[in-house]
Amino acid sequence: MPLAAYDLTGRSAFITGSAGGIGRASAVLLAQAGATVHCVDRDEKGLLETQEMITRAGGAAHTHHLDVTDRSRLRDAVAAAGDLDILAAVAGIMHTSSVLDTTDEDLDRVLAVNFKGVLYACQEVARSMIARGAPGSLITMASGAVDAANPGLLCYSAAKAAVVQLTRTLATELGPRAIRVNAVAPGWIRTRMTAKHDAEQQDRTEAAMVRISPLGRVGEAEDVAHTVLHLASDASGFMTGQILRPNGGVAMPW
Repeated sequence: MPLAAYDLTGRSAFITGSAGGIGRASAVLLAQAGATVHCVDRDEKGLLETQEMITRAGGAAHTHHLDVTDRSRLRDAVAAAGDLDILAAVAGIMHTSSVLDTTDEDLDRVLAVNFKGVLYACQEVARSMIARGAPGSLITMASGAVDAANPGLLCYSAAKAAVVQLTRTLATELGPRAIRVNAVAPGWIRTRMTAKHDAEQQDRTEAAMVRISPLGRVGEAEDVAHTVLHLASDASGFMTGQILRPNGGVAMPW
């Protein structure tokens, strides 16, 4: 396939969770591919750092400081961004507790960010795309946690499984409007979020992932960003309702 299929010149992307990690790496890469990037996060300092990285390299970036659980502010940000061609709903949090120790507060907080935040972003961006009759690509962030039992990660795994079902349903509903919807389900990726989780685990999750991966390493945020770029671009123009798994071979589901 010609490399031109990955050219995003003239397109606009809305990326949540872009103050760091996978969101930042995705924002930087899509900007390098030519997109104007709207960076969204509740971490204002991280947002400005991402914007500086993009503009210093000659790209175009705007920031929207907000919490993705606030539907009203998210709606306003989408309206301010104008015509959008791409959504990457990356924002997420992790929480560790056994099933028996999980509280209502734990569940509500994780579901609010990891599922509702994705739902709200998809709804608002899709409505914008539909209003102008334009095609588009919505990219959700699931997790390799949906492919295995994960002791201690009930809230996180349940929310990510809900994202998978959201992706499939939206793909079916929005396909006739030329809006594609796909999910990325990364394996263990080295970010600030996973580093904090790993430090709390006695069995050292990252070391365990290295041992069982056929590639013998964990992933970096850039590994996932390249998957996001593929789904954002015309290179995946005949792909919708799919789950792509940059996971180093740790899981190989059908």
